[in-house]
Amino acid sequence: MADFHQGGSIATLHMLDRGNARHLSRELEVFAARRPVTLILPSLYSELEGEALPRILDELSGVTWLKRIVIGLDQADAGQYRAARAFFARLPQDHVVLWNDSPRMQGIAARLVLHELGPVEPGKGRNVWTAIGYTLARADTAVVAFHDCDITTYDRDLLARLVYPVANPNFPYQLSKGYYPRIGGGKLNGRVARLLVSPLLIALRRVIGDRDYIDYLRAFRYPLSGEFAIAAHALADLRIPSDWGLEIGVLSEAWRNMAPRAVAQVELTDAYDHKHQALSEHDASTGLSRMSVDICKALYRKLAADGTVFSEEIFRTLRATYYRTALDLLDSYYSDAMMNGLTLDRHAEERAIELFARNVVEAGRVYLEFPAATPFIPTWNRVHAADPQLMRDMLAAVAADAEEFT
Repeated sequence: MADFHQGGSIATLHMLDRGNARHLSRELEVFAARRPVTLILPSLYSELEGEALPRILDELSGVTWLKRIVIGLDQADAGQYRAARAFFARLPQDHVVLWNDSPRMQGIAARLVLHELGPVEPGKGRNVWTAIGYTLARADTAVVAFHDCDITTYDRDLLARLVYPVANPNFPYQLSKGYYPRIGGGKLNGRVARLLVSPLLIALRRVIGDRDYIDYLRAFRYPLSGEFAIAAHALADLRIPSDWGLEIGVLSEAWRNMAPRAVAQVELTDAYDHKHQALSEHDASTGLSRMSVDICKALYRKLAADGTVFSEEIFRTLRATYYRTALDLLDSYYSDAMMNGLTLDRHAEERAIELFARNVVEAGRVYLEFPAATPFIPTWNRVHAADPQLMRDMLAAVAADAEEFT
C-alpha cells in the first residue's frame, strides 16, 4: 500500500504486516541473485566498544542475501584497525574493513589534493563517499544500502524492508529512504527533525515562496534518517556533503538526478532508538549545534543553486518566521505526547528551538561570507576523469592494509 504527499511527489510504502519480513527475505534471495546487494556501514572505532554494533553484527550474520558488507572505519590507529578486523571477522558474508586513516589511504587522499579535488573534511560524509568509491571499483553490485552503527534496536527485518523497494526489479524505485516513529524511553525523540527541519521548511516556504524542492523535502516523514538504499548506477554521479548535511544532501541529489516516481520512503520498524547527540549549546563545533548549522547550509546552498537569492534581511526574517513556527509546532508535539502517555520537557525543547533559531542565522552568515565555497565531495565520475588509476589503486591499498595486518 502506498500513499502520496505534497502533490504526489514521492511514494510512501507502509509496514502494514509486521510479520512480512520473512516473505521479503525469501524474495530478496531471488532478486539478489541477479541484482547483488552491498551494505555500507560507516563506523567510528569507538562504536565497536558500544552496545549497538555487536547486536547489529548478530542480526547481519543471519542475512543470507547480502553479497558484501563494506565497513568504513574512522579514527583508528594500527592496533585498533587490527582489532576491528577481528571484531568483524564473525560476519559470514564477504566483508572488508576500510582503514581510512591508514598511510596508504591517506596517500590516496593526497592524490585528490594534487588534482585540486581535496582535501575532504573528515566525517561521516567522507567515510560514506570512500566506501562508495571502493564499491564502485569492485563493479559487482547493483544495489547499495547504508545505515549507521549506533542503532540499539536493530534487527535484520529493518534491512530487508529498506532494500526491497530498490532490489525488486518490478518496482520503479532507484532510492529508498527509511522512516520510523521517533519514540523511545517514554518520550518523543528526533529533536532536529521535529524542532529544526520541519518548521524551517515551513518558514522557508513562507519567506521565499513556493518551491517544488521544499514540497519534496516536506514529503519525507523523517528526512534525517541514516538508512537508505540506492541503485549502484546512480552513485558515481552523487554529490554529497562531508558534514552533518549528508542525509539532506543525498535527498537533494535524488531530487536533481531522479524522477520523483523513482524515489520512495519506506516504513522500517515501529521501535527505533540510537545514540543521541548532546545539544551542545556552548560548543558550536559539535553535537546538535553543529548539526543544525550544517543542515541549514545544505538547504540554503541547494535553494541557491536552484535560483533563490539570499541576503542578510532574508535570513533575519527567516529566523523570526522559523522561531514562531517552531513554537507553534511544539504545542502540537506537547498535545501528541500527552495523549500517548509520553513525556516532553517543554523547557528543554524551547532551549533547543532558541539554539536552532540562532543557527538559522549563523548558517546564513557563513553562506553569505563564503558563497563560492564548494560544499560537496567530488563525484566519483569526476575523480575517475582526473585520475583513472585512483580507484584501482584504492582497491590495492585496502588489500595491502588487510594483508599487512592479517
